[in-house]
Amino acid sequence: MPRSIKVRAPALERILAHASTDWPIECCGLLAGLSEVITDVFPTANAFASEREFFIAPQELAVTLRAIRQLGLRHLGIYHSHPGSGNDPSPRDIEMAFYPSCAYFIASPRAPTSRQIRAFHIANGRAAELQIETVSSLPQLCNTSVSGS
Repeated sequence: MPRSIKVRAPALERILAHASTDWPIECCGLLAGLSEVITDVFPTANAFASEREFFIAPQELAVTLRAIRQLGLRHLGIYHSHPGSGNDPSPRDIEMAFYPSCAYFIASPRAPTSRQIRAFHIANGRAAELQIETVSSLPQLCNTSVSGS
């Protein structure tokens, strides 16, 4: 996995908004996009309704992944919040990281503004922080310009 992840700014804003709305429980959801850029946020319910851990129910996970595919997007990440603590992955976050090809985002609304959301690659019991690159537009997917003669 690369050492950075590209994200559209509105997606980051939606993650923070979801964390604020669901406070004091952990929020959670899926992230999707095009061409390796996260563009869309798919909020889900925390089936545990817990302040210390999250769980996306299997049925809701399946429905959300299907919606992502139907929109022609790729599942690129998972996010959740730590409402009362920092945004380092907890031992439970690392244990439950079942998607090694995805980025894991952790929002901590009480952290300093520049560190409210952090991203990680989590695989084989290890977490490595990813640099979040905010992008304003998507890369051009195909050349649609027509030159005149």
